[in-house]
Amino acid sequence: MLETIKKTLKQELEATLSNIYSLPLQVVIEEPKRRDQGDLSIPVFVISKALLIPLPDALKQVISALENSSVRPLLSKIFTLGGFVNLFLDKLAIAKEVIHQFKQGDSIYHANRPLSDKVVCIDYSSPNIAKPFSIGHLRSTIIGHALGNIFEKLGTKVVRINHLGDFGTQFGKTIYAYLHFGDKEAVSKDPINELVKLYVEFNERAKSDPSLDVEARRIFKELELGNVEFLALWQWMRDASLRDYMEVYQLLDVSFDSYAGEAFYNDKMQPIIDDLTQKGLLLEDDGAMIVDLGEQMPPALIQKTDGSTLYITRDLAALFYRKENYHFDECLYVVGNEQRLHFEQIKAVIEKMGYDFSPRVKHINFGLVLQDGKKMSTRKGKIVKLLDVLTEAIRLSLSYIEEKNPDLEDKERIAQKIGVSAVVFNDLKNYRANDFEFDLEGMVKFEGQTGPYLQYTSVRIQSILQAEDFEFNGVIDVSLFDDELYFEMIKQISIYQAIIQKAAEEYAPSVVAKYLLHLASLFNTFYGREKIMVENVLEKNTKKHLLSMVRAILNDGMKLLGMQIIEKM
Repeated sequence: MLETIKKTLKQELEATLSNIYSLPLQVVIEEPKRRDQGDLSIPVFVISKALLIPLPDALKQVISALENSSVRPLLSKIFTLGGFVNLFLDKLAIAKEVIHQFKQGDSIYHANRPLSDKVVCIDYSSPNIAKPFSIGHLRSTIIGHALGNIFEKLGTKVVRINHLGDFGTQFGKTIYAYLHFGDKEAVSKDPINELVKLYVEFNERAKSDPSLDVEARRIFKELELGNVEFLALWQWMRDASLRDYMEVYQLLDVSFDSYAGEAFYNDKMQPIIDDLTQKGLLLEDDGAMIVDLGEQMPPALIQKTDGSTLYITRDLAALFYRKENYHFDECLYVVGNEQRLHFEQIKAVIEKMGYDFSPRVKHINFGLVLQDGKKMSTRKGKIVKLLDVLTEAIRLSLSYIEEKNPDLEDKERIAQKIGVSAVVFNDLKNYRANDFEFDLEGMVKFEGQTGPYLQYTSVRIQSILQAEDFEFNGVIDVSLFDDELYFEMIKQISIYQAIIQKAAEEYAPSVVAKYLLHLASLFNTFYGREKIMVENVLEKNTKKHLLSMVRAILNDGMKLLGMQIIEKM
């Protein structure tokens, strides 16, 4: 509602004043920092400058246009304040309209679908096979999944892609190690952990025997060419890895439309290489083939001296495949900050090839997960497994439940929902490009800026609404919304649609997360001040309407973030 009013005022002022003065105009609608100065503010000195008229004349013209605006019935006061025209909203009219719209189930809660004609591919998670699913893939998985939910809420067709790291020279190393010094029985019992040990051992041996690296490159080259024995081993490693990863994905309730990894594009790279060659872009450099990207960027290495391909070659093949098969409007890569150059090179190569979709290829970068200020990828040389982290979060949540509510039914299942959601929310409340500190004990607490705090707030509201029969029928005492706290809650409810759109525009689930924290805080302030179950039926019904809207939005927002909703805790 608030965003609709701002948009309407902007459009009407621009149209009216531009028509009068025959000059283009951009009007800004702000919100004053001080509440006693109004709900909205229009900097008129900017309009005065654009229309080449004195400020007093501009102020009069703006006020006149506002008096004739289609949203004038929703404004209680229009006044000047220096070079600004400020507005107070009609609290009662706004509240009545918001509750009416919510009752109808339209854009406040059920997002209208402004991106329903769009297709977005999201490449996220993408762990390397034959290695454990580590904490290092937490952010890509959670951020990518939440973005998919947000875009789908706005009507976008989302193609969720898990571009598995299932090709490259590392598999030459792993296959060599398995064949020459692996314990097949041990590997069969615990594939992922044993294969990692073999990979580490290979690299240790290669330090004193460089011929091992040569042999690993030969094996990978033969794998690319279709060696039957190597392909069978590679397929077994891939299948074993996916079985291991699915346990994590099931806990997180994350799924994908495609698990096509790098290997899928093995037979799709040659057309890219041929295209580069035909356009005179592929150059030889010490036996390798590169694309020169100028002085501002290192060249893109397309083929090694032995003819084998690289990560960027397979990414180019994947990108063209996605463009041809999914017809995307945007292709998002949810990958860490450190891969910035890689995606700049991909976009530069596409531009040099003469294709126009480079601006629609976007690197959705994110920072590191830190513990004690250091990258949380290894601990004493051991990989920190994401499954272990989630399991510990669940254990801590169960311990907290045992302390606070030991008689809770189905507490193991509820603890799982709390623990997993705590890890998810702790990540997403931080702006994705920033590093953040990982504090497992802090994130599962029921107070503070945590996932359990949001879940508990929802449960608390649910218990109030279930205390007696309640029907969301729009029958309220609108005069209550003259109170500032009531009205602030209505304003926050009214901007939910705009919050989702902002999160999509900025590719930032943190926008939704921070909004939910603020909404929950407003409710808890309200709950601490107001008695809900009062004798006056109309007052009680009004308060329940307000709480019902808050809970519906909290639950919907948590679902968008990939959190799980609970009914009791």
